[in-house]
Amino acid sequence: MRTSNGTPAPAKGKPGDYSSQGVTDNDIFMLPGSDFQLLGFLTAVAALVRLFRIYQPSSVVFDEVHFGGFASKYIKGRFFMDVHPPLAKLLLTLAGWLAGFDGEFDFKDIGKDYVEPGVPYVAMRLLPALMGVMTVPTIFLTLKAVGCRTMTAAMGAGLITFENGLLTQSRLILLDSPLIIFTAFTALAWTCFTNQHEQGPSKAFDASWWFWLVATGLGLGATVSVKWVGLFTIAWVGSLTIVQLWVLLGDSVAVPPRKWFKHFLARFFCLVVIPLTFYLGLFAIHFICLVNPGDGDGFMSSEFQATLNSKAMQDVPADVVLGSRVSLRHHNTHGGYLHSHNHMYPTGSKQQQITLYPHKDENNVWLLENQTQPEGLDGPIAGLKAWDTGEPVPIRDGTVLRLYHFVTDRRLHSHDVRPPVSEAEWQNEVSAYGYEGFEGDANDFFRVEIVKALSDGVAAKERVRTIETKFKLVHVMTGCALFSHKVKLPDWGFDQQEVTCAKQGTLPNSIWYIEQNEHPLLGADAEKVNYRNPGFLGKFWELQKVMWTTNAGLVESHAWDSRPPSWPVLRRGINFWGKDRRQIYLIGNPIIWWSSTAAIGIYSVFKMLSILRWQRGFKDYDNINFKRFDYEIGPTVLGWAFHYFPFFLMQRQLFLHHYFPALYFAVIALCQIYDFATIRISALGLRNRPAIGRSGVAAFLAISIVAFTLYAPLSYGNQWTQSACNKVKLLETWDFDCSVFPTELSQYAVDSPSGGSAAQTAAPIAQGLNDKKSQDVNVTPHPAGEPSISRVEKVEYRDQDGNILNEEQIKDLEGKVSFETRYETRTRVIDADGKEIADGAVEAEGVAPPHPDVERLPETAADEPEDDGREYPATASPEKDIRKEKSVEMVDDGRPRPASEPSEATR
Repeated sequence: MRTSNGTPAPAKGKPGDYSSQGVTDNDIFMLPGSDFQLLGFLTAVAALVRLFRIYQPSSVVFDEVHFGGFASKYIKGRFFMDVHPPLAKLLLTLAGWLAGFDGEFDFKDIGKDYVEPGVPYVAMRLLPALMGVMTVPTIFLTLKAVGCRTMTAAMGAGLITFENGLLTQSRLILLDSPLIIFTAFTALAWTCFTNQHEQGPSKAFDASWWFWLVATGLGLGATVSVKWVGLFTIAWVGSLTIVQLWVLLGDSVAVPPRKWFKHFLARFFCLVVIPLTFYLGLFAIHFICLVNPGDGDGFMSSEFQATLNSKAMQDVPADVVLGSRVSLRHHNTHGGYLHSHNHMYPTGSKQQQITLYPHKDENNVWLLENQTQPEGLDGPIAGLKAWDTGEPVPIRDGTVLRLYHFVTDRRLHSHDVRPPVSEAEWQNEVSAYGYEGFEGDANDFFRVEIVKALSDGVAAKERVRTIETKFKLVHVMTGCALFSHKVKLPDWGFDQQEVTCAKQGTLPNSIWYIEQNEHPLLGADAEKVNYRNPGFLGKFWELQKVMWTTNAGLVESHAWDSRPPSWPVLRRGINFWGKDRRQIYLIGNPIIWWSSTAAIGIYSVFKMLSILRWQRGFKDYDNINFKRFDYEIGPTVLGWAFHYFPFFLMQRQLFLHHYFPALYFAVIALCQIYDFATIRISALGLRNRPAIGRSGVAAFLAISIVAFTLYAPLSYGNQWTQSACNKVKLLETWDFDCSVFPTELSQYAVDSPSGGSAAQTAAPIAQGLNDKKSQDVNVTPHPAGEPSISRVEKVEYRDQDGNILNEEQIKDLEGKVSFETRYETRTRVIDADGKEIADGAVEAEGVAPPHPDVERLPETAADEPEDDGREYPATASPEKDIRKEKSVEMVDDGRPRPASEPSEATR
């Protein structure tokens, strides 16, 4: 008797070693030529389905905002922070770079046009699309490797080809298609290795055995290097490896202790060392590419930032003394430097603002003064240079200081006034107060308290040393400590981080250290210090911690998020894009989705009953088909469970696409169960009627293709009608909006190319200075009697405080100021007579909000719970921040006014 692959079948007796009873050699390299011909045909069909109109839409879709933007940053070498490892992003960047992408396009907004700026978006989409295509032959070979017939393997390939959700995700610049193909490759490699292992000692350590074990390790490394979901794949393979080693341990005849350790070390090297090395290597490439500062370095420590170009600093004097000109940096939030500028708080004391600023700037420089001036021969020495002569006086634990701001001639100050944003009773406002020549008052006094547990070295625990000493600045009069946290100030504070004086602040947020230190008495021969280079492993480990913290912090609700219980039943999808009365909505093929979920349920019932029967003494496992059903389908369902149930433990935002790896395993289980039912289980009577099995495959694929076709307009963004849309809306929770489509396909022919819908997000065209008229952009034709929705582009000119400028003011400013453009798209709802309907009468459907599963952005908050704040970066670019600050000059009464020049107004 021979197997389907032409190899001899094993004897029916129970084996005498660890080989598995009933196993056959399913070597995929030994498949007949007809199987490879069929495989080629299925792959060609998958390519046609995946690549059809891949240029559509020709604008940014959903998370292309982020992952396309990361490609721009890789090409420009600007450091960014993302919660996902770099493999897929590097591959997308490579595809764009090979196609000529120069990184100038910023992918900033959903709906932003690709064509006019010449972005090679098709080439970038082609990479995930081809990976989606390769998933089809991969599942075919995987099903052959577990022993399924060619007919069943073809069914599995067809189901993956015509699964709408996988199709949609693979046609865009996203990470899920690389994740699925690497997960699928790992499953294929592990299945082939398991088949070799189950054949017993005769196959152990031969070339095929090693090949598939090494391939599994590479697959694991690639999967976890795309997303940390790959850790679930590692857990799946690791659990099955433990089972294998346990079985080997029980075979004392064929596997003596020495050989068992050989098995263990082989698996450890291939399944631990290879994936870890692969993962580390990808981050080494990541760091090599990102050598310049960017909007992500605010997440990282000062030591990490110092390794980036232009962020490194020269060695500075170690000892901090009275009269030192210093910059103080916050230890915990990485928000930046203690900063002040010539702008006032709008409330509270209305004194000068104190903030945390993320970039090096002259407004970060402070002079450390004693609470009294030094004594000279003729009395106290006046002036800022009083400490520039004589012996340097070190600053020790307990020293009381005043901090003088050089640029504005005011001192750091606090009093019993609530801060403008965090109006908690335990927080006081911190301001800059005084003027040149003013001696100050007692509210300027801050006591240095060295935090010895955080300071490096014996000397740094006794006196303040640059970088090495971590300390608190305690306000002498009120007992509060200088404090900062993740809260951002509003526009009047230029979105910089709030600084307060906290009576009950957490220790990490009250810790400071000195980064820059200058003093005339500390010459070239003075002891110097600098940041320690963390090295590759230090940077790698720090980035992993930041990624973990940021990922765990994504807990806010999102318009299109969903929870794990809803995924197997396809309760809702994700709105990706909408424009020109078309829509892309991520939704799965309900036939495939629900059938695969039913297959998981069937095996679960089987397993529960088999355990109960085994406990009652039944000998079901003496039946080879019964045993093979459990041994072959069990690992697949276990793979589904490992890729599904961990999401129940997560509090972060979750989306339907997180189920895709589990869906892949569910489809494999569905095909395996069908194969057993129609071919291998004689009790059902179908084994001797192969025509019924083939007819079932054809009918199931036909139904799946019909369902695929019905939902294809949502997958491709094709033309559709309201009636066709409503007919296929099987569940009320499927929240794609049928009203955005016209009533007849013929209406697309008369629509303007730029005609909008409620979901339109086309980038507005910048208006000239003289273009001050409000405009209404008409929407596409709408059925009579129904309310219409239009987008209004209204040009307004505002000063830096948001005050609207009239035409005379604008005319006076022409030629004296620069204007910065800010786009705001508003939606109007009008009836058939053109009258505007009040807000709330009709709810307009908007485009999908940006998916926050990647970059953690700064935010302004007034009443946030206290935390360490590390998950929030500082503001984006120094150039923009400096422009903001310099756009306003203060008059003597402290009120801001537009500067004569240079300045800017926003519209």
